[in-house]
Amino acid sequence: MANRAGTVAQSSDLVDVSALLDAYFDSTPDLSEPAQRVAFGTSGHRGSSLKSSFNEGHIAAITQAIVEYRAGQGITGPLFMGKDTHALSEPAQNTALEVLAANNVAVRIDARGAYTPTPALSHAILGYNGSRTDQSDGIVITPSHNPPADGGFKYNPPHGGPADSDATNWIAARANELLENGLRDVKRIPTAQAQQADSVSTYDFLQHYVEDLPNVLNLEVIRSAGVRIGADPMGGASVDYWGAIAERHNLDLTVVNPSVDPQWAFMTLDWDEKIRMDCSSPYAMASLIKRAGDFDISTGNDADADRHGIVTPDSGLMNPNHYLAVAIDYLYRNRPQWRSDAMVGKTLVSSSIIDRVAADLGRVLEEVPVGFKWFVPGLLSGEVAFGGEESAGASFLRHDGSPWSTDKDGILLALLASEITAVSGRTPSQHYDGLTQRFGAPVYARIDAAATREQKSALGKLSPSDVTATTLAGEDITARLTEAPGNGAPIGGLKVTTENAWFAARPSGTEDVYKIYAESFLGEDHLRRVQEEAKALVDGVIA
Repeated sequence: MANRAGTVAQSSDLVDVSALLDAYFDSTPDLSEPAQRVAFGTSGHRGSSLKSSFNEGHIAAITQAIVEYRAGQGITGPLFMGKDTHALSEPAQNTALEVLAANNVAVRIDARGAYTPTPALSHAILGYNGSRTDQSDGIVITPSHNPPADGGFKYNPPHGGPADSDATNWIAARANELLENGLRDVKRIPTAQAQQADSVSTYDFLQHYVEDLPNVLNLEVIRSAGVRIGADPMGGASVDYWGAIAERHNLDLTVVNPSVDPQWAFMTLDWDEKIRMDCSSPYAMASLIKRAGDFDISTGNDADADRHGIVTPDSGLMNPNHYLAVAIDYLYRNRPQWRSDAMVGKTLVSSSIIDRVAADLGRVLEEVPVGFKWFVPGLLSGEVAFGGEESAGASFLRHDGSPWSTDKDGILLALLASEITAVSGRTPSQHYDGLTQRFGAPVYARIDAAATREQKSALGKLSPSDVTATTLAGEDITARLTEAPGNGAPIGGLKVTTENAWFAARPSGTEDVYKIYAESFLGEDHLRRVQEEAKALVDGVIA
C-alpha cells in the first residue's frame, strides 16, 4: 500500500474528540505504570487522555505543585496562563484555573478567551517583570507540534523561558506525590467560581505582542518593499496573531488557512502517516509548499507557534539548519545596536555551517546541549544575541539589545524571513546558496539505532576517554565531547568531530533507540560513512 505522507488526512485518521474529552475527566492514571506518571521532558509534561497520561488528575496535581514551588521560590507576581488549540488544552486550563484560584494565586488569562502562542506568554512575563520585585511566571498549555490526541503542560519561571530541570524535577516529584495521596492536598474550587474569583483577571497577549513587533523587526522595510507574505498558522495558536499583524502594520500578508479544528482534518499527513503540526516537515507542510509561487515568502507555525517553517518560491521548504545560518549571518550584520561581543548560540546538533558563519562574523559561538533553556541566561543578559536549535526554534534580541522573548518564537523568525527578503532583494534560500559558496555545502541527517534501556543509560554516562578511535570516515578526530563546549553542561551522550564532519549520539527519552545526528561537508557518500562508523563506534562503547 502506498505511503500517504503529504496527502490530506482521511476520516479514519481523525481523533474522536468526544472520547478524548471524556477520558480526560473519567480516566485515573495507574501510577505503577511509568508512562502514566507526571514526567517533564524538555518542554513540560505531555501525554494523551486516551493513554491515561494527560488527565484531570495530572493537571490538578501539577498545578498544585507549581503553586507550592513558586511559593517556595518567593514568586508573588501574577501567573500568566495561555492555551493552544489542542482539544485537551481548554479543559486543562479550566482545571489549572480551579486550583490556582483556590490557592489565591493572581492569574492572568487571555482577554479574548482565545489562544496564546508560547512566545507571546514569554513576552508577557518579561514585559511585566522588568525591574519589579513581585516577579511573574507562567503556564503554557500545549504539546507543541504533537498529534491532536495529545496534551501538554509547561511551566515558565520568571526568566520567561522553559524551566530548568531543578524546577521541573521538583514539580514532577511533588505532583506524583499528590497523585499517590489521592489529590487530598490539592485545593480546588468549581470552574465557574474560579473564573469569577478576585485573583483572576485578563491580559491582552495579542495586543501587547503585536504592538511591540517594530522594536525587534524592521517592519517598515517589509511594508515599503511590498513583500507578499503567506502565513499558515497550521490550525494553531498564531491564527489570530497573523491577521492582527497584517492589519496593525499594514503588510501584504495573507492568512493562508485560518481554520481551527481540534481534529486537524485539513492537515496533510506527516512522514509516518500521522497528523502532526510540524512546520519543518515537508509532508506536514505540503499544502503550503504547493502554493510557494503565490508569495515572496510563505511561513508555517506549529500549534503553539514556537517553531517556524520557511518556504521560498525558488527552493520550497528550507532545512531548519540552513535558515538558522542565514538568520545569524543577516542579523549580526544588520543590528548595529547589539553588543559587539554578543555571542551566537546554537545547540550541539545544529549544523557546523553556523560555526563557519560565526567565525566569519568574528563572533564567539556558544554551543550548548539540546534544549532552548540553555539560551535563557545569555538572552536575558544580552551576552547571546541569537539562540537557535536544529528543530526550527529560535529567538533573538530587540534592536536595542534587550531581550524580546526567552522562549522560541516562530512568529518572529517567520517575519524575519520577509525582512531579509525586503532588505536584500534575495530570499533566505538564495542567501543560503551564497553561504555554501563561501563555506561549503554540508549534508545533514538524523537516523535512529536500536538500543536497550541499559545501553541508553550507558550512552548517557560516557566520558571522552571511553572513545579510543582516532579517525572517523577517513579524517582525524579533533574532539570527543560529552559536555557542551559553550557551558560545560552534560550533553547526555557523545559528540565526535573532524575537520569536515561530526556526529552526535543521544538516547531517546521515549523509545528503545538512540539518535545519531551527523553532518559532512564532503558529500552524501561521506555522510553515510560517518553514520556507519558512528553506529559501530557507539555500539562498541555501550555494548
